[in-house]
Amino acid sequence: MARRVDLVVPARAAGTRLDRFLATVSEVGTRSQAKRLIDAGHVRVDGALRKSAHLLGAGARLEVELPEPEPLAAEPEAVPLTVLYEDADLLAIDKPPGMVVHPAPGARRGTVVNALAHRLGALAGVGRPDRPGIVHRLDRDTSGVLLVARTAAALEALARQFRARTIEKVYLAVVRGHLGAAHGTIDRAVGRHPRERRRMSVHSRRGRAAVTRWTALERLPGATLVRLEPETGRTHQLRVHLAAAGHPIIGDRVYGARRAGRAGTRLDFPRQALHAAEIRFDHPSSGARIVVRAPLPPDVEQLLATLRQTGGDTAKSGRSA
Repeated sequence: MARRVDLVVPARAAGTRLDRFLATVSEVGTRSQAKRLIDAGHVRVDGALRKSAHLLGAGARLEVELPEPEPLAAEPEAVPLTVLYEDADLLAIDKPPGMVVHPAPGARRGTVVNALAHRLGALAGVGRPDRPGIVHRLDRDTSGVLLVARTAAALEALARQFRARTIEKVYLAVVRGHLGAAHGTIDRAVGRHPRERRRMSVHSRRGRAAVTRWTALERLPGATLVRLEPETGRTHQLRVHLAAAGHPIIGDRVYGARRAGRAGTRLDFPRQALHAAEIRFDHPSSGARIVVRAPLPPDVEQLLATLRQTGGDTAKSGRSA
């Protein structure tokens, strides 16, 4: 059964948008959930239905009908997770390559959400029912740090930081070729490909601003180990930016295959060699700056070792000649 929550707007919240005010209420927790309740007609202000942008006055009375939480879309599964950080508000895991974050057509089992449901139990009310607790996503074949909220308040606090771009992320990638400088910035809008709708592109008709800072860490035979710091979080941003710059990520079958050229089999890799190495954020409760790091996975370590060995062999051949 639905239950009702009655609220009175305090003087300090006067002039606040309805959806923003509701997001601060523990029973609601997120702005997206607030908007869903408002759009569904479950919120009244002084007896009247209002839009999300309605500005509240001091003393306004709110009636909020909270429907029963929807059942989780993912069944609990005893899938092992490598936990890098955990407390009452959140946890950070080291997502392995090949693991999907949440259930989707063709990937209903074995996802991060399935594993979380087994480890944490129900997270009803913490975000969307099909992806409870998920703050952000990584592509199936991208490895590394992934944040998960355990409460609605933590989810909203972290989401605000993503919107404000105060969360800092560091990725490591092995890309084809040698970049022409030690560091630089790629500032090109990213949006849906004008013809291939499943791909993203810097040539989109409706691209959104996207900025990636990069630093070349190690020059290897036919490749470079690069540190990437995205200032924005567009879908496939790093993969698209690097491909557009002429240095696609090794193993990227979507954005790199057409540029593989005559690079040779030593650059073959079964997935995009992209790893979310570090994330920095303010803790939702304490405000302390938290840094979580994930070590390079074995497959990328092996790729680097192979490339370094190739370089060593080439150097030896050159000296003996």
